[in-house]
Amino acid sequence: METVKEVFAIFKQALNSLYDAQEAEAITLTVLTELLNTSKGIIKAFPEKELTLTQQEEAANILTQLKTGKPLQYVLGYTEFYGLKFLVNPATLIPRPETEELVQWALESIESCKLQVESLNILDIGTGTGCIAISLKKNLPDAQVSAIDISAETLQTAKENAKINNVKVDFMLDDILNSQLTTHNLQLIVSNPPYVTLDDKTRMHINVTDFEPHTALFVPEDDPLIFYKAIADFAVANLVKGGLLFFEINESLGKETVELLESKGFKDVELRRDMSDRDRMIKATR
Repeated sequence: METVKEVFAIFKQALNSLYDAQEAEAITLTVLTELLNTSKGIIKAFPEKELTLTQQEEAANILTQLKTGKPLQYVLGYTEFYGLKFLVNPATLIPRPETEELVQWALESIESCKLQVESLNILDIGTGTGCIAISLKKNLPDAQVSAIDISAETLQTAKENAKINNVKVDFMLDDILNSQLTTHNLQLIVSNPPYVTLDDKTRMHINVTDFEPHTALFVPEDDPLIFYKAIADFAVANLVKGGLLFFEINESLGKETVELLESKGFKDVELRRDMSDRDRMIKATR
């Protein structure tokens, strides 16, 4: 029987060409907590604990998938975001910790601006797993939250995630570059649209470039702000006066995105850095 300690060593050796030692250890720890149905603290405290044969077989199967570069979240079929569980699959982008910061900023801004939650109308553009919309609805149960995405398959996953987290979000199939949606009473629009350029792609890990949906990631090299322009125009037409617009952005295009929003007439445009000290989020007022 293999012990927890031995599994750590096996995973570390197998994954050392894909991940650094710290990442490999974190991945292994997550796998073991899933297989043994226990906490990370227990795993660390009892390194001599033995796995059953079934658990060893499951660990070996997971490792085989991980060695191809497949993200752990896709292997397990779920991830956590803002304290909630979300199903993920190759049709959906994997939610990132930086996006949790965007959600937190939106919630803080709603409170500081003293917006009436009971009459709050929120739209999430390019919802993916639904992580932003569902997290906002979970924390603002009286708000009206809607979300759009270009992919019907992605929306199906988002609907399942809303059900899992026991919230009601109105999901709609729509392409923001050719939107058929008209609503003139939005108080808040939030979006994490595609913003990765082909130049950025050369510096990305294969577990992103080879496995995550390209339509949710990449933009044309000659028009990297294509989605921001479309969403800004939509916001001009559909946000109420004083309404808020939140974006997650490409860290290398912060200045350009701020200038775009100011050119569209938005006020109090604020660029904020994420936990890694990178320009990652923008807030603007209609």
